[in-house]
Amino acid sequence: MSESSRDTPEGAGWGTAERGAYQQLMPSHVEKVSWLSPKTLWAARNGVLASWFGDPTGDTRGRWVAQRAAAGAPADKVIRRDDPDTFSFMVIGDTGEGDDPQYAVVPGFLKASQETAFAVVASDVIYPVGTADDYETKFFRPYQAYPAPIYAIPGNHDWYEGLGGFMRVFCDDAPALPAPKAPRPLTRAWWRSLLWHHPRPSDGEHLDKARQLRSSPDQQAVQPGPYWAIDAGPVRIIGIDTGLLGTIDAEQGAWLREVSKGSTPKILITGSPLYVDGEHHPCAIEGGGTVDDIVSDPAHHFVAAIGGDIHNYQRYPVQLADGRTLQYVVSGGGGAFMHATHTVPRVDIANVTEQDFRCYPLRGDSLAFYSRLYGRRLHLRRFFTLTEAQASAVICERLGIPPTRTPGPPVRITRRVRLVASLLGAGSRPDRRSRFRLPVRKIYTQLFSPSSVTYSPPFFKCFLRLDVTPEAVRLRCFAATGNRAQEIDPPVEDEITIPLR
Repeated sequence: MSESSRDTPEGAGWGTAERGAYQQLMPSHVEKVSWLSPKTLWAARNGVLASWFGDPTGDTRGRWVAQRAAAGAPADKVIRRDDPDTFSFMVIGDTGEGDDPQYAVVPGFLKASQETAFAVVASDVIYPVGTADDYETKFFRPYQAYPAPIYAIPGNHDWYEGLGGFMRVFCDDAPALPAPKAPRPLTRAWWRSLLWHHPRPSDGEHLDKARQLRSSPDQQAVQPGPYWAIDAGPVRIIGIDTGLLGTIDAEQGAWLREVSKGSTPKILITGSPLYVDGEHHPCAIEGGGTVDDIVSDPAHHFVAAIGGDIHNYQRYPVQLADGRTLQYVVSGGGGAFMHATHTVPRVDIANVTEQDFRCYPLRGDSLAFYSRLYGRRLHLRRFFTLTEAQASAVICERLGIPPTRTPGPPVRITRRVRLVASLLGAGSRPDRRSRFRLPVRKIYTQLFSPSSVTYSPPFFKCFLRLDVTPEAVRLRCFAATGNRAQEIDPPVEDEITIPLR
């Protein structure tokens, strides 16, 4: 087994390692997504409009679900597979920017996914707005060599064009919905419809050609809608659609309560993680209650809840009132820009402490990555750039935690190092947070992280493999750095065995 970032800096991808061969998989021309581009931000405006003028996602989702039911999709939205009691599947989140970081994941993903029954994309299949014609280079091409079916749940970016591209690809080429009834003039809904981003009339005209890249019968997967359940071996995997704003409608909430009943062990896949960045986000259900109320109910027998949307890996083993431990996992590092982990404060939530918490990239690697990035961007390399040893040391000082990997020679933490860590939003201990640091962290996460796309390794991407037996699920987080060594032998950054009985 190769070294991971928890072992050595080289295991994290630092140093002068040989670059991977992933670029051979890429198309000759790549249109890179820039999250600082006004054109991109304007195309992705629907999330902001939904928060200002009301969210139409629930109504649109209901019409998609009704259309699929009329076409013969099962009423309970359950996909019943014939997998044996021992099988494996993959989970990869927030994949589709179509650039170097996404394709850098592919060689290791194909290596680690051998003999798996299927894969699930957990949120944001296509950036920036879920356009159907983007599926060729951002879905079909990168995963053309994966021999098994791929299911998916949509993220907010897949909803920016009304979910049309997603439904055509994953739901049996579902036809476009008819236009909704025009709202009354000068109402909130009228202003929203006036400003709303819609797909081009010609969008999707290249889909038939793109599908040829994954045309084998063994690769085909038809799901009943944007949310679904899969009965596979001894477990039920439930995927929910949290739309534009990270909530679910009443109809989907009622369905979730129904498919969660029974003693079968269950795993939730969601586009909005329930624990993330040291905080609890239970995910509201229209009409009352939360997704986490359902997941944590001992009568429903959930053993894990895996969420995309945040582009890194985090794991929170939460002990419930009945004594069970439920693994809450963030797995959104499948290809899109990297969300920082160094902004995560010292973890102390739901009896989960730093000793229990896991993340990838390590906070020190995240801080070193961003210091180099902004040193280049702002032409202030001498000021901003931190070595991985300096970054790790200042993180340990700020959080009051021991180093994750064995440190090298002693590192002097200077005023410059401390200032750079503060400017880049590094987390701190709860008893040391100030009114200044908390806004810096929020601004950094919301504004600076989306500009973190870089085309030089290490990329700090990740994906999951889950090996299921009647007794347990073995969950492993694999890393993809963009370097050749990690392509040949993807390192395991975290591993946990989850009992089913």
